[in-house]
Amino acid sequence: MKIGIMGAGGVGGYLGGRLALAGAEVCLVARGEHLAAIQERGLQIRREEGDFTVRVAASDDPEEIGPCDAVLFCVKSYDTDTAAALLEPLLKTETGVLSLQNGVDNEEKIAARIGPRRVLGGVSFILAHIAEPGVIEQTGTVLRTVFGELDGSRSERAERLLAEFQGAGIDSDLADDIQAVLWDKYAYLCALAGLTAATRLPIGELLRVPETRELFRRMIGEAAEVARAEGVVLADDIVDEKTAFSEQLEPESFSSLHHDLVTGHRLELDALHGELTRRAARHGVPVPVSETIYSLLRPWEVALG
Repeated sequence: MKIGIMGAGGVGGYLGGRLALAGAEVCLVARGEHLAAIQERGLQIRREEGDFTVRVAASDDPEEIGPCDAVLFCVKSYDTDTAAALLEPLLKTETGVLSLQNGVDNEEKIAARIGPRRVLGGVSFILAHIAEPGVIEQTGTVLRTVFGELDGSRSERAERLLAEFQGAGIDSDLADDIQAVLWDKYAYLCALAGLTAATRLPIGELLRVPETRELFRRMIGEAAEVARAEGVVLADDIVDEKTAFSEQLEPESFSSLHHDLVTGHRLELDALHGELTRRAARHGVPVPVSETIYSLLRPWEVALG
């Protein structure tokens, strides 16, 4: 398949590198120094299993890339509208655009630009970031991607993309209810991202201290209640399940929100805790811990622009 990647940052760059290494025709939409480095030296991936470099097509102009069989949409959530407006040159009649972003409203924004039948939703559990221009650094042991059609069908395009992922050794699967998958990760991410960013401490320290462990569990529970108010069915034991999952992570694991905060980059706070508190208010669902975390991080969001 010819796979376009809109946003060659941590997740997009890592997946693009793995797919290209396995033989897929990968085309990156990138910009600035990162783009220049990829064009000059190739895309470099650093990971514990072994570093590698791949040569891939890369441009800041989707017209130069042209129509693709699939597009992985991996930009930060605050850039969704702007990047979605650039998608048209990458699309064929049956091209699927798979959002692998943080949050639960990106698919709606993309669909508003290109139509809902073109959009797939997905989640990635991959800790990766741009270490320097042209270089993606992946950390941690959890490397999983789940995606699916918004209507729950198992389409040919989704099956083909799944085969490409699995052929590249990427742990991946299709979901019959992608909204539940999106909200399941969202509930967890709001807790993980919010607390690691607010405390500047890794997940191991947060779970070791009873008070922050309880805050972590309450944040998951709050988000789950908002999901249920939205009509999304999540597991009854989601709080226990996500706590157990977090205990299996590397104790020094943080989050992308924490990384952006400490490196002075713009935050995805609005797509996470901002969106959660707004939806909670619409449904009359109390989310006091999430509101507090949002308020604590909001000045940083303003300062980092």
